[in-house]
Amino acid sequence: MMELTGQSFLGSRRGTRSGAGFQAQNPQTSEALTPLYYSATPAEVDEAIELASWAFASYSQTSGKARAAFLRRAADGFDAHKQELAERAHLETALPMPRLLGEVGRTAGQLRMFAGVVEEGSWVQSRIDPAMPDRQPLPRPDIRSMLRPLGVVAVFGASNFPLAFSVAGGDTASALAAGCPVVVKAHPAHPGTSELAGHILAEAVGAEGLHPGVFSLLFDAGVEAGSALVRHPLVRAVAFTGSLRAGRALMDLAAARPDPIPCFTEMSSGNPVFVLPGALRKGPAALAATLFGSFTLGAGQFCTKPGIVLVPEAPEGQAFFDELKALVEKSAPFTLLTSGIAREYGRATKERAAEIPAAAQAAAEAGPACMAGAKLFTVCLEEFLAKPALADEIFGPNTLLVHCDSTQDFARAAAALDGHLTATLLGDDDDLAANRELIQVLEQKAGRLIFNGMPTGVEVTHAMVHGGPYPATSDPRFTSVGSLAIYRFARPVCYQGFPQAMLPPELQDGNPLGIIRLRDGKLEQQA
Repeated sequence: MMELTGQSFLGSRRGTRSGAGFQAQNPQTSEALTPLYYSATPAEVDEAIELASWAFASYSQTSGKARAAFLRRAADGFDAHKQELAERAHLETALPMPRLLGEVGRTAGQLRMFAGVVEEGSWVQSRIDPAMPDRQPLPRPDIRSMLRPLGVVAVFGASNFPLAFSVAGGDTASALAAGCPVVVKAHPAHPGTSELAGHILAEAVGAEGLHPGVFSLLFDAGVEAGSALVRHPLVRAVAFTGSLRAGRALMDLAAARPDPIPCFTEMSSGNPVFVLPGALRKGPAALAATLFGSFTLGAGQFCTKPGIVLVPEAPEGQAFFDELKALVEKSAPFTLLTSGIAREYGRATKERAAEIPAAAQAAAEAGPACMAGAKLFTVCLEEFLAKPALADEIFGPNTLLVHCDSTQDFARAAAALDGHLTATLLGDDDDLAANRELIQVLEQKAGRLIFNGMPTGVEVTHAMVHGGPYPATSDPRFTSVGSLAIYRFARPVCYQGFPQAMLPPELQDGNPLGIIRLRDGKLEQQA
């Protein structure tokens, strides 16, 4: 068992107990959990960032093979402590053990995926344009380029995924894979889980003989440490998963610096679902059950929860609505991650109900402050278009049905949407072929288009895109899940006229790493 001390990780040493104290809370019982955690002081924030900056000189030059060994060692640590991590996370989040055990496995899997990417090495996108000394009217110099790591990355742990989007989650894994030291600001709702994960990463850093500043972990119940991280002149990029309000605040801080830096935020998404006639004909009751299971999965606290469902007039429509309404009304209360999230859910659903009365809601039951009931809202298309705020995400177990006259309204509704992580189409092949215009619109509105599947759940694969136009993310060109996530933390560097011995191995003529490269605009065979 790993010991919990409540102190930040400053490279290989632990922080002090002089900062403001706070404790995690069990959402099911409202019980304060031990130990007491201590917020990082301003001096400790500076120390962690300075250590990371010193580490960058050596870590950015490590080989892909060395980084892969480090990431795999960390993954082995998560496997070895799977039960311990899940049990602590269960206490701090009330998420079910099977889900949390799976999340530990996903965390280890992400680390191993990036290990494979950097060990193979072609991700650096080496491009070689050899010199042309005889070119007229002027010779061409030797020009070569590849991706190099950005520098120190500040990562913010997410509330809804205490492992896979937290201390050693996808942001940290991809930044470390790119060659960037990481300073993580732990989410205050699950500090114990974060400390256990921090132990594993810190031990892997030491075991691989890396500079201790490659990884640090800071605790803070407020916003001071996070704000200081974003403002610090040695930090070169930020990664965040959370609310639109907090994400936008970080974006603004990053942009307001004397030297603005990229701030990669995943924030708000309604994940619209377009129900085509074939889906209703196939079985309205089954469709209602599937949709209910999706928008209440994890108590509706998934970033890919379907929060907007567009349905055309159809003979089966009433049966679909009646079944969905019944499922909502007979559902048991859900435990949300924190009392703060529960309060915001209550405020937001009350505000929406003032605009459009709820069509169905679960019976209220007394319980801990983190309890919440499912809710179903309905609106006609014209009112939905007239009130853009109805498309805003409400974090928790609820969804909004938008009634349309026909599927001809779908493209108009889609055009009015802001950016989302996903957009889903449910129906048959003929439906899909008949809605090409809708698909074209949705390509501009979401990062992932889904046919006949619910959006909840994100596979960690090389092709996955977990991103989308604002406000889903701050930059739709990137993803926070999958191997493409590594490109957030690298930038192209060009080497002109360098002798072979001084070039990185990825750019040397002999191709010692045997990676795929582009020479004179054509793919070069691997050695």
